[in-house]
Amino acid sequence: MKLVNIDYVPGYEITEALGIVKGQIVMSKNIGRDFLAGMKTIVGGEIASYTDMIAQARSMATKRMVDEANNLGADAIINIRYGSSAVMNGAAEIIAYGTAVKLKK
Repeated sequence: MKLVNIDYVPGYEITEALGIVKGQIVMSKNIGRDFLAGMKTIVGGEIASYTDMIAQARSMATKRMVDEANNLGADAIINIRYGSSAVMNGAAEIIAYGTAVKLKK
């Protein structure tokens, strides 16, 4: 599966747009991460545990989007975008979305 954030796949012709595909996940912090993050805010710097949590959530959202595209028989997903939002205190939603397409060389 080719994944691009532009509206074409270099070297290929788009023969059919199959529709929008998406993957999303809501991930929450845990008490251990929260405590350590609170301590980190005192001295400043990156909160690596949150960075890792968001990277893991983005990866899972991407996989779910790809799975949806595979179910449609897609060869690629174009115009991929990511979004995030806080859905409640201590939990964030990550969404990945794009357009599933069929390709021809």
